[in-house]
Amino acid sequence: MTTAKDLFTIATGPGAKNSVGQGDLSLALAGAELIDLIGAEAVTVDGDRIVPGMTPAPDDRLMGEAVAALVRQEPYERVEDWLWRRGRDLSAAYQAALEEDGELTPKRGGRLSFGPERVEAADTPARRRAAERWEEREPVLVALASAVGIEGDDADEEPGFDDEAVTTVVAIVHDAVMELEAVRQRRSIENAAFANVWRGP
Repeated sequence: MTTAKDLFTIATGPGAKNSVGQGDLSLALAGAELIDLIGAEAVTVDGDRIVPGMTPAPDDRLMGEAVAALVRQEPYERVEDWLWRRGRDLSAAYQAALEEDGELTPKRGGRLSFGPERVEAADTPARRRAAERWEEREPVLVALASAVGIEGDDADEEPGFDDEAVTTVVAIVHDAVMELEAVRQRRSIENAAFANVWRGP
């Protein structure tokens, strides 16, 4: 599987102690796609701009969609803009793809049979490979998981990357997730203030 699919698997696995927000995960998935495209030499990162290459589209359907979504006109797209554009509803797209492939199975939370439906990774070779990457503390997977609040045993350690482009993408993913959280907090404050106005003194 791809880094994005491995990340989704880790995020829905038993090791994820905290629930991961769909928006946060979507941003990280877009970053994971971009890092895999860098590794495949399908793109390079010039400063903070994504420069497409001429590599054929990958076999993976979602990665093929990512390649098709690249902006191929100068001055090219900034990494941050890619995360927000490509990341829109991306976690839902990965959930649907993994369910279709039999990599995810429904799981109902709580003791009520009509409780909210969740998913968990099925026991497949792909899930085991994702678990192995996580246990081996593969730097990219650890860094992206950390960005969405999934902490490992060595959460205080900063993983290092050999590729400057990967370092750039991971840093921008962290910034985007923090920006999304700031937006949530601002909306929460505004909604609380609005409710107080209607309640009156």
